[in-house]
Amino acid sequence: MIFPDATLGMIGGGQLGRMFTVAARSMGYRVIILDPDPHSPAGTIANQHIQSDYNDHAALDMLGDYCAVVTAEFENLPIGSLARLQQHCPVRPAPGVIAMAQDRLQEKTFMDEHDFPTVGFYAIQTIDDLEEAMQDIEEQGILKIARPRYPGHGRHAVSTLDEAIDAFQEMEEQPCILEERVFAEKRLSVVLARSHAGDIAAYPVIENSYHRGFLDLSLAPASIPEDIEESAIELAGDLADELDYCGVLSLELFLTEEDELLINTITPRPHNSGHLTVDACAASQYEQQVRMLCGLPPGDTQLLSAAAMLNLLGDIWETGEPDWEAVFNEPQAHLHLYGKQQARRGRKMGHINCLADDVDTARGIAESLRAALAP
Repeated sequence: MIFPDATLGMIGGGQLGRMFTVAARSMGYRVIILDPDPHSPAGTIANQHIQSDYNDHAALDMLGDYCAVVTAEFENLPIGSLARLQQHCPVRPAPGVIAMAQDRLQEKTFMDEHDFPTVGFYAIQTIDDLEEAMQDIEEQGILKIARPRYPGHGRHAVSTLDEAIDAFQEMEEQPCILEERVFAEKRLSVVLARSHAGDIAAYPVIENSYHRGFLDLSLAPASIPEDIEESAIELAGDLADELDYCGVLSLELFLTEEDELLINTITPRPHNSGHLTVDACAASQYEQQVRMLCGLPPGDTQLLSAAAMLNLLGDIWETGEPDWEAVFNEPQAHLHLYGKQQARRGRKMGHINCLADDVDTARGIAESLRAALAP
C-alpha cells in the first residue's frame, strides 16, 4: 500500500487530471503532472507541473523517479512513454490495456473473442472491404476511424454505399471499423474500481443522453429494471477481471428494445458520466482512482442522493461569460469548472451536479439550468 504523503504521477493534465489532483491532495498525497500545456487544468493545482512533451525521455524519467506510481489521464497517449515510465515505477492501469482502448478494432475484437456482447463490426482497410461490409449490414452503419485522435473523432453515420465511400475518403482511407447501427432504447454507463488484488466496487448504473455527439446529461440511478442493472454491473466486472484490470474502468452500453445489453466502448479511466459521483456518492470515482493506484481497498460506491450531471460545453460562452446567478440560486446545484482559459464550441468547460430526492426532480433542476445558461 502507498500512503500519504507519497507522490503520485499523472501523464496528461486536462479536467480528469484536475479532479484526480483535487481528490489526491485532499487525501494527503502529492501530485506531479506531466503535460505540455503551460495552462494545464491539472498542472495549475498540482504540487508540480512538468511542462513537456509526452515523448520527452528526460521528463518521463523525472516523473518516474519522483513518483511512487503513475497513471494516464486519457487513453490516447504514446504507449512507448508509458512503457518507459514502467522502468521506474508501477503504471496503472497497464499500458497494454490502454493500448487496446486506443484502437476501436482491437477493442471490439477482444470483446468478440471473449464472448462479450457488442454490436456487429467489420474491419475496413480498402473500398472493397467497405462494399462487402455494407452489403452484409444492409447499408445501415457507423463508419469510424480505428484509431481516433480523441473520443468522438472520426465517425460517420452511413446509409448508402456512396455515403460510406465518401466518408472513408474524407478520413483519408485510414483503417476503419464499420459497426452495425443500433437503435438503443437507452444509453448506459457503468463505472467501477478494481484493485490490484481483484476487489471490485461498482457504482449504480448511470443513464446518459447525448446532443450533437457530446454527452449532455447523466442521471443516477438509471430508470431500468433491477435485473438489467445487475446484468450491466456483472458484465462490467467480468470484463475487468478478464483484463486483470487495476484502476477505474468505465463501460458505455446500449440497452436495446429487446432488453439486450451491448458494450459500445471500454474506457480505461474515470468517465464523464461519473462526474456526478463527486457530489452524490460516498467516495467519488477520483477517490477510487487514487485508492486503486495506491493499493488501497475500494471506497463505498453507495449513491447518497439521486443526481443529474449537466455537461457544460464552450457553446454557452459564445455571447460572453455565462450568468452563473441561476446556478448559485439553486441550493441543490453544484458547479464544477475546469479552469480552461479559452472556451470554444464543443469544448468541455465544466459540469453541474444537481441533487434531489428522486432522479426526475434532479433532471428537472438540470434542464432548467441548461435553459437559463443557454446563449
